[in-house]
Amino acid sequence: MSLRTFLHFLTSAFSAATLFACAPDTSARPASYTVTSTDGVKLAVQESGNPNGPPIILVHGLLGSRLNWDAQVQSPELRQYRIITYDLRGHGLSDKPSGPEPYHDGNRWGDDLAAVIQGSHARKPVVVGWSLGGVVISNYLAKYGDRAIAGAVYVDGVVELAPGQIVDHPEVYRDMNSPDLKTHLDGERTFVGLCFNHRPDADTFDRLLANAAMASWDMQKEVPTMTVFAAEGLGKARVSLLFIYGGHDALVDRRATLARAAVLNPRIVSKEYADSGHAPFIEEPERFNRDLAEFVRSVSQQ
Repeated sequence: MSLRTFLHFLTSAFSAATLFACAPDTSARPASYTVTSTDGVKLAVQESGNPNGPPIILVHGLLGSRLNWDAQVQSPELRQYRIITYDLRGHGLSDKPSGPEPYHDGNRWGDDLAAVIQGSHARKPVVVGWSLGGVVISNYLAKYGDRAIAGAVYVDGVVELAPGQIVDHPEVYRDMNSPDLKTHLDGERTFVGLCFNHRPDADTFDRLLANAAMASWDMQKEVPTMTVFAAEGLGKARVSLLFIYGGHDALVDRRATLARAAVLNPRIVSKEYADSGHAPFIEEPERFNRDLAEFVRSVSQQ
């Protein structure tokens, strides 16, 4: 190899390495902050992914936290988006006010989502609600309308806290609200186990149990009587609505819930994950992340 050829090779290699080192990384380091809802409750928020990408707000369910969404936060498929997660009131690192009132009025849960949208300055986010998170979205839509969001995804979402739509487990809910600590924790464990057709690995399952143990007891007692405004919210939504349900959901009756949702809003589109239980985003994360990415792309182009 001549000296001239060697120097040309060296220069090209150095330039390529410099370009690679200087190329912007679309994934930002996770950022944590709090926002304050209308009644003063502080909500713990975390962001990750591409801060300049279309925003997605992930709303967890009963006894969960933002950690439920780890498979989405870590997903290469979703890294192009701005991922925003938060802990519901009474959960995780968010405030846990005492008494029934902070949890009974469904408007307050909708106000929380509005506070996250406003506090994060998320422009036209896609909101994704798992289980109880579906109620949060419906209550938000009832009070604020759908002008500030691009679309909504209900993941085994509760449409109404009504007999027939919620699978009956009276002993489990009784134990979850027991004043006896052992009985209470055993009830939490049974409830979390009911979320899955295929239970996740031991570390993930233990983390979900820890989430449950952190949840407010007052909140758990009051959630079954929370006011839900599905007709006013889901029923009047004009944005795209995707309903994803596991075929083996042991907590929400898929057929009855989808039938009710279709009566309220015939425009909904539904998908069944035949091999999943109540948590398809944990049980089949690759498929879920692809479907979510495709939904975000489709509504972002509208």
